[in-house]
Amino acid sequence: MNLDKNSKLLRIFLGEYDKHNGMPLYEAIVLTAKKHGLAGATVFRGILSYGASSIIHASKLLDLSLDLPIIVEIVDTQEKIDEFIEVVNPIIEEAGCGALITIEAAEVIRYKAKKI
Repeated sequence: MNLDKNSKLLRIFLGEYDKHNGMPLYEAIVLTAKKHGLAGATVFRGILSYGASSIIHASKLLDLSLDLPIIVEIVDTQEKIDEFIEVVNPIIEEAGCGALITIEAAEVIRYKAKKI
């Protein structure tokens, strides 16, 4: 698979405890992205955040919330990202959680698999 130099970066911001059908939501999103043939996905775990609810989520031991921020990043063409948003939105809705989804330009410099 080749990626156009002018691709898109999809970011989905979630909570670590968000679930879809008993599975972590971030895992469900990545597996769905793979199933739909997107170029690649990575999950990052944050240490501090807040969003629309204004609740602070932090990794400090004395904080009440350990529901840490999760960011799923997916890179592919504009067309495939747009198609995937139509698939992933219902999954997030079913999970009943808050989320933020953004898209930005991504200049792909290199996209090659490891030699085996």
